[in-house]
Amino acid sequence: MKFSEFGFEPELIEGLEAMGFETATPVQELAIPPIMEERDVLACAQTGTGKTAAFLLPILNRLTKDPNEKGVDTIIIEPTRELAMQVDQQLEALSYFTPVSSIAIYGGRDGQAMEQEKRALKRGAAIIVCTPGRFSAHLDFGYAKLDTVRHLILDEADRMLDMGFAPAIMDIVNKLPRDRQTLLFSATMPGQIRKFAKELLRDPVEINIAISKPAENILQLAYEVENFGKIALTERILETNKRLERVLIFAGTKKNVRELATSLNKRGMNVGAIHSDLTQDERVAQLHAFKSGATPIIVATDVLSRGIDIKGIDAVINFDVPGDAEDYVHRIGRTGRADAAGMAFTFINRKDRDRFKRIEELIERRVQRLPLPPDLANVEYSNSGGGGRGGRSGGGKGRGRGGSRDSRGGKKGGKRGDSRGPRKG
Repeated sequence: MKFSEFGFEPELIEGLEAMGFETATPVQELAIPPIMEERDVLACAQTGTGKTAAFLLPILNRLTKDPNEKGVDTIIIEPTRELAMQVDQQLEALSYFTPVSSIAIYGGRDGQAMEQEKRALKRGAAIIVCTPGRFSAHLDFGYAKLDTVRHLILDEADRMLDMGFAPAIMDIVNKLPRDRQTLLFSATMPGQIRKFAKELLRDPVEINIAISKPAENILQLAYEVENFGKIALTERILETNKRLERVLIFAGTKKNVRELATSLNKRGMNVGAIHSDLTQDERVAQLHAFKSGATPIIVATDVLSRGIDIKGIDAVINFDVPGDAEDYVHRIGRTGRADAAGMAFTFINRKDRDRFKRIEELIERRVQRLPLPPDLANVEYSNSGGGGRGGRSGGGKGRGRGGSRDSRGGKKGGKRGDSRGPRKG
C-alpha cells in the first residue's frame, strides 16, 4: 500500500516524500487505518517493522487536520532515553511541514533541561515523548495538565513491564481522561501484556506481525565457553577478524560492560561503553561516536538491542546469552541490514545451554558451534578443574591437556589465572 492511499493531509505527504517514503510496511498497512478511525490498537510487532511511523503518522495527521489548541494532546511512553530520543527525532522529521509541536522528556540531564520540560508541559506541547520515571516526576509537582490528552501510546510495552515501570505507567494513566485513544505496541505478547492491555484498552483492534527469523545474510556462530574465558575469546575474535569495522557487543550486566570495555581498550582497541550508570550526555556522546564511526566498537547492555537504528554494523557479539529468546533476534538484527552481510557470535556457558536451546527453537535452526582456539581451550580445560571439557576427572589438580600452566604462562596448578586468557607479546 502506498502512503498516498491513506488519505493523509498534504503537509504530511510532503514530509513523507521529502524522506523518500513511498510504500507502507505490513504493520503500517494494518495499524494506520484503525488508528485513523480512532480505535484502540493492540499490536505485536518487533523492532525494524516500521511500527514507530505506524503510530506517529495517523496522530500527526489528526493534529494537522484537527489541532488540539487546549493543551497536551498525545503522550508517547518509551522504556529508555535512547528510544525516546530516537522517536522524537523521527517525529521531528515526519512533522517537518506540519504545525505540530513536540518535546522529549527523559532523565539524566541537567536542571536546565528539567526547566525546559516544565515550560513545555505548562504551555501544552502537542506531543510528549517520554520515559515513565521522568514524566511521573513532573506529574508529582502538579503543573502538568493532562485533561486535554486525546492519545496515549505505550511503545515496547513488554520491555517497560520487564523494567518495573508498571506503577509509573499506571500513575500516568490514572491522570488521563478516560475518553481517549490508547495504542499499545509490544514485541512479544505474554500473559502479563494481555492483562495490562485489558486494563487500558477498549475493544482494541489486534494486530500480530509474527516475530521474524534472523535474516539469512547473518552468519550465526556460537562458542561454548565459561565466563572466565569470554574476555580472551572476545579479544581473539576482534584481533583475527580485522575486516569487522563496526562491532556491537551485548553484555548482560553493567559490571560485564565495564570490565570488557576496559580490557579491550587496554589491548589498544577503540571501544566505547553504554550502560545506565552513565549520565545522559555521556550516553549520547558514546552513541554518536559509534554511529559516526569514530568509535568502531561499543559494549552495551540491552539498552541498544531494540529500536536503535545504527547502519553498517558488521558483527554482533553476545558476550552473555540474552534472557529472552526474542531478545536474541532483536540483538543480532542490529547487523545484516539492507541486505548487507553480517555476523553474530554468541558465548554459551553451562548455565545458559538450556536458554540457548530455547533460542534455537524460536529461530528453528541449530546455530553452528565453533571450537575454541587451542590455546584458549587449554585454559578453559585447566580452569574447569579438568572435567569440564574432556569428560575426565582432574582430581582437583586443575591440569588439562597441555594445560599445566595458567593463562598467563605462570605457576603450575589449579589456579584460575588471568580471566582474560593468553596475551600476545
